[in-house]
Amino acid sequence: MNREIDLSVSAYGVTRPLDYDIVLLPWGATEPHNLHLPYLTDAILSHDVSVDAAQYALDHYGVRAMVLPPVAMGAQNPGQRDLKFCIHYRYDTQRAILTDIVASLYHQGYRKLLIVNGHGGNTFKSMIRDLAVDYPDFLLLSSEWFTQLPAKDWFDDPGDHADELETSVMMHYHPELVNLAEAGPGEAHPFALQGLREKTAWLPRHWTRVTSDTGIGDPRLATAEKGRRFAEVVAAKYALLLKELAAVQGEADLYRES
Repeated sequence: MNREIDLSVSAYGVTRPLDYDIVLLPWGATEPHNLHLPYLTDAILSHDVSVDAAQYALDHYGVRAMVLPPVAMGAQNPGQRDLKFCIHYRYDTQRAILTDIVASLYHQGYRKLLIVNGHGGNTFKSMIRDLAVDYPDFLLLSSEWFTQLPAKDWFDDPGDHADELETSVMMHYHPELVNLAEAGPGEAHPFALQGLREKTAWLPRHWTRVTSDTGIGDPRLATAEKGRRFAEVVAAKYALLLKELAAVQGEADLYRES
């Protein structure tokens, strides 16, 4: 593991002499992931994808990014708080965390931060708009690593939580943390209302009414090889973005001239 790009294992003696072009912030949650994946799956995977992206950017483009330790404080749906040790963090809590991170980085001279989100319940757009008022020269972006590629093109039967995709990527990075023999089927009950199924309007799903094992999507077709292929392409895609962002000198660089 390269300590130059991963703050979770680095020391000040390593980082002090180096210049960094951009900072990555993995963000996940603390919640059950079916019966076979760790509670911190979203934090673990967003971190590992970020580290791979930073390494790729350094190796191929000479761009140095630092990956911060992952934030495991995610927003949960109704019903999820009923599950043992599933922790719901309010919008205000997440906003305070992000604000403090931005303030610290800004004070140290950094001006570019990319959130690599691994939890579908997290949304950062409103926070970013507010922070843009306070830090107009700070480039703050958000992304979701698991939506970078069409899941159906890479997996046989993807779902949307603790499914074949997440399980495969975890098997690639941390096979010791996966016990596929214990996995539930991930069967889900959709909304009864057509308007909600077709997303005419949005309503958070009540988790314990939707799924009995906390999963949505059958994970049992997962393999480490599927996870490796998916994660490598996602990391390369992020690395290209890091290369582009490193070249940005000001807001005008974000837009094409007519």
